[in-house]
Amino acid sequence: MRRRLLALALALATAAGVSSAPVAEAVPHARHQVTFDKYSLMLDGRRQFVWSGEFHPFRLPSPDLWRDVLQKMKATGYNAVSIYFDWNYHSPAPGVYDFTGVRDMDRVLDLAAEAGLYVIARPGPYINAEVTGGGFPGWLTTQAGKARSDAPDYLAAADEWLSQIDRIIARHQYTDGRGSVILYQIENELAATGVSQQNYIAHLYDKVRADGIAVPVFHNDKGRNGIWVPPDSGVPGTVPGKVDLYAWDTYPAGTCRPDATPGPPANAPDWGLYGPGGAKGGASASPNTPGFTAEFGGGWFDYWGSNGTYPCTAVRQGPGYERVFYGTNIANGLTIQNFYMTFGGTSWGWLPAPVVYSSYDYGAAIDEGRQLRPKALTMKELGYFLQAVPPLTKQDKADPVTPSSTAVKVYHNVNPDTKTHFYLPVHNPSKATTDDAFTFGVSTPDGSYTVPQSGTLRLNGQDAKHLVANFDLAGQHLVYSTSEIMTSVEGTVLLNGRPGEDGETTLRYATQPRVDVLSGAATATWDAAHGDLRLNYVHNGLIRVRISGGGRPPVTLLLADDATADTFWRQDTAAGPVLVRGPALLRTARSFGPFLALTGDTARASDLEVWGPAAMVSWNGRPVPARRTTSSSLLATRQLPGPVAVELPPLTKWKQAPGSPESAAGYDDRAWPAADKPVLTADDYGFHTGDVWYRGHTSGPVPAELSLTYGGGGAGMLQAWLDGRYLGQHVLPSALASPPTTGTATFAVPEELRGDGEHVLSVMVRNNGHNEDGGVNDAHKEGRGLISSSLTGVAWKIRGGVPDPVRGPLNNGGLDGERAGWSLPGYPDARWAPGEVPAATAAPGTTWYRTDFALNVPKGQDASLGLTIGDPATPRSGGHYRALIFVNGWNLGQYIADVGPQHTFALPNGILNPRGRNTLALAVTSDGGPGNGLETVALTDLGTVRGGVGVRLVDSPGYRH
Repeated sequence: MRRRLLALALALATAAGVSSAPVAEAVPHARHQVTFDKYSLMLDGRRQFVWSGEFHPFRLPSPDLWRDVLQKMKATGYNAVSIYFDWNYHSPAPGVYDFTGVRDMDRVLDLAAEAGLYVIARPGPYINAEVTGGGFPGWLTTQAGKARSDAPDYLAAADEWLSQIDRIIARHQYTDGRGSVILYQIENELAATGVSQQNYIAHLYDKVRADGIAVPVFHNDKGRNGIWVPPDSGVPGTVPGKVDLYAWDTYPAGTCRPDATPGPPANAPDWGLYGPGGAKGGASASPNTPGFTAEFGGGWFDYWGSNGTYPCTAVRQGPGYERVFYGTNIANGLTIQNFYMTFGGTSWGWLPAPVVYSSYDYGAAIDEGRQLRPKALTMKELGYFLQAVPPLTKQDKADPVTPSSTAVKVYHNVNPDTKTHFYLPVHNPSKATTDDAFTFGVSTPDGSYTVPQSGTLRLNGQDAKHLVANFDLAGQHLVYSTSEIMTSVEGTVLLNGRPGEDGETTLRYATQPRVDVLSGAATATWDAAHGDLRLNYVHNGLIRVRISGGGRPPVTLLLADDATADTFWRQDTAAGPVLVRGPALLRTARSFGPFLALTGDTARASDLEVWGPAAMVSWNGRPVPARRTTSSSLLATRQLPGPVAVELPPLTKWKQAPGSPESAAGYDDRAWPAADKPVLTADDYGFHTGDVWYRGHTSGPVPAELSLTYGGGGAGMLQAWLDGRYLGQHVLPSALASPPTTGTATFAVPEELRGDGEHVLSVMVRNNGHNEDGGVNDAHKEGRGLISSSLTGVAWKIRGGVPDPVRGPLNNGGLDGERAGWSLPGYPDARWAPGEVPAATAAPGTTWYRTDFALNVPKGQDASLGLTIGDPATPRSGGHYRALIFVNGWNLGQYIADVGPQHTFALPNGILNPRGRNTLALAVTSDGGPGNGLETVALTDLGTVRGGVGVRLVDSPGYRH
């Protein structure tokens, strides 16, 4: 009978799906309210601490994997996601918009609600975001009116975009019960504040309201300048605008040394309750609205020619940084925090701005291969803590606390309603990395204490403690604890602390309770005069303490070191919250009476233990035999299996073909459009991305030296041929955070090519992105392609790329092979010559390489794979070549051997077929000669788990909808 009931429950779970209930919809289409005061945002009157992570769906071109990332965000403690919407990603031409397939923004908003995440919507029109043009479409580069102003032609274009995207966002708002969008950003980092921009902001506000946007609207100020605060701010020196909330971005951190290792940490700033105040003091610029960091550093981007700082950034802004900096924000009363990035992803195709290469890993909590970094688990501790302690949504400064050591300072706040106290001990200053011991005084309605009463607290290295006193949870009353509250479910509380450090927790009872130490070591001391039960222990593994009696319901205390606490996951179900220990990830939990259906991932064989309302459990659709423990949990009687090894095939049987026919003197360019406007720049002829070719016809002598000025973006490039003879290439300098984006190539002309007669000059320019417009100076309009030539009397022709109807306007450039479909699966390459990889030498120009490979990732496993070119141990090789990487027709990145630093490129499932055949095409553009040929090419496993989410092939029939 039990098995039949469990089978029925599993069938119900399968039929209903395995996702969490949406956060926004208890009753279909019920009206809801989003309000706020100076403390926090309120949803239907309930205060919310908004703990958000930035995620850009356009940087992960596999919509089924959006669910993977969003579930991971929810699992690791976030309750919100911030999403940029990239105008350029959807619009190849004026009036043309695509919101299907990888551009289906309805779907990403549905998935966010399904995962249980609120949404901060950021549709621009300008987003910056290290994307080409800052999010402006290529066709906007030729507009006469100044962007980000009240110029009529710009406003008309912006309104066109907003009409399209607002139609989608509006139907996913929390306010009408159809989704989980709670906040809306109308512009990003608009530092210009003239009358034109004042009119612009007001126009955007009125436009989005007319489009049905009902949630609070904000602008994101670049670095706490007090720009675009609500009209009633009243703070001298601020710039008011037509917005509801004030928000700002900031990226305080230490540095990465030139060798890409972390430097010393920075000092955590105070931008709220403890800050300097005034227009530039952060939250103080808008005293009537919640403290709101729309972007707080969750890493940092990397640039062409660096030494590869993402691993460094992940450590530099890792667990210690998170506890100190984000904890300081909590102590300062900043109750809306968004961390940029939480999943950075890939700037695939021609998406990157000139400042970044293909990887946008960012050193984020979830890496480019969708793997959780250690810092993601610290974010889980902090996010769970905020959810477990609702009084943190309303804090006032409390009486100063003087710790026993001057090397330590203690922030002290109190909730004026509940009288819950919050303490944050940090180093003084917080950038210290010493090991300091201390005690401090706690004075609450429960009494006055020196904490801890036994021994001392420690701050070892970059660290902070998030401590609470006078707080009720799980039917208990916490007097204080030197452990951090991670989470609780009915009858169970999880506390955590640093490995090897002492912990002390005091609870209040009417009479002496019974204490049973079920595992590990802890001592109990009863103070009858105050009704205090004090527990002392060392954070080492998992200590289980059962407390019963004393006038309160029984409770199990789980006292864990951080590494052990990080193996716990919490999910809400219809029957109540559940706490799960063991697997690498808990994705979803659904209850059906006494049955609990869990889904998630294992990276190795793992325990499964569950606290909460369940009598029987399944994991990924399979029943799990379990027994009841003395800790009030269900423990699986055998471990969950881990993944099996994935065998990756070698990449062999290459085919190759020459790919620069346009360089030949006799090439037929009669069908090419004439470049006969006053300018040569590619955008003026409708070519906005990737490579563009020019052929210039002239009569008469050619000078001994030829100069070509061009725009190529970061690490952009030009190659030139005269009468079919290769003259050479020019690469724009890199290894700079703000690289030059235009340059002049000068070539010596061989004497035999200088004579009278007909000549043809063939020029290829690689456009590595349009500038962003952060300075509100129309920088995105800077020319790309040829700008000028020292050769006069030339009749120019031009040819660039055309938008891919499936992959969109940012996938292809103007290489002849791209236009002919050489990057696509099924292209008939049987007559191509055999290819040799690695190649000892190369011809100048572009050579295409193609091969097919088959994958057989076991069903039920998620293998994140990458493609590695060359030696990942060195940021740069000596080869003067670059390669565009096409997988099944999708341009997933650009490798530049002598610029670097990227060697490994993520290949997202859905683009990649993990259980079938795949086509890899590389367009290798070389300066020619020995040492400038393609290096070794191999598949790489970026992380494999048993579990994952179902992923369809993006190009499969019926996928686009």
